[in-house]
Amino acid sequence: MAVVDRGRGVPIKSVVALFFVFFSRSFDLASSLVPDLGSERVVFQTNYGDVEFGFFPDVAPKTVEHIFKLVRLGCYNTNHFFRVDRGFVAQVADVVGGRTAPMNEEQRFEAEKTVVGEFSKVKHVRGILSMGRYSDPNSASSSFSILLGDAPHLDGEYAIFGRVTKGDDTLRKLEELPTRREGIFVMPIERISILSTYYYDMKEDNCQHEKSILKRKLSESAIEIERQRLKCFS
Repeated sequence: MAVVDRGRGVPIKSVVALFFVFFSRSFDLASSLVPDLGSERVVFQTNYGDVEFGFFPDVAPKTVEHIFKLVRLGCYNTNHFFRVDRGFVAQVADVVGGRTAPMNEEQRFEAEKTVVGEFSKVKHVRGILSMGRYSDPNSASSSFSILLGDAPHLDGEYAIFGRVTKGDDTLRKLEELPTRREGIFVMPIERISILSTYYYDMKEDNCQHEKSILKRKLSESAIEIERQRLKCFS
């Protein structure tokens, strides 16, 4: 016999069952909206501080593969944030036109690729990374936005592929910079340069992790210095 709550006449077993159903569904919904990050981390070193982010390989695998390859090739070095709209987005320029350093053949080949639109149910909230594109849903290339606030009108329209893991203080500095409006874009008056980039894997042990970061920093800095030298003195 079911125990009855005399105040409402509802069997307690039914209430408990409904609670577990509601809880499990809510948990499943929350889990689907907060995807797991992969182990790789990327750091953009700007003239206003560092921004670190990770990827959602299970949400947008082709996008993640493309962006991470661009990072590994050093394509974002000397690029910039061309747009900073407070409370909305900070957008990284397309590397083909946004870099100050010239690109080699391998970099240009990858930078000119487009990726299929991998739209998902993940929400556009502060810290999320979302691909830029034209009207063609499969036109995303190398420009992407870091969300500076919630933007539900973008949900399902742009491919989300990662989120910021460190550097919210840097993003807040960017939001305070003077801007100008150009059409629909709010743009910083001063150039926000991505001076250099590096990446690492969270699975590496501490010693190896620190060594790999230092090695990549030195290697990528040396490559950019040599490119600038060739550009200026050739």
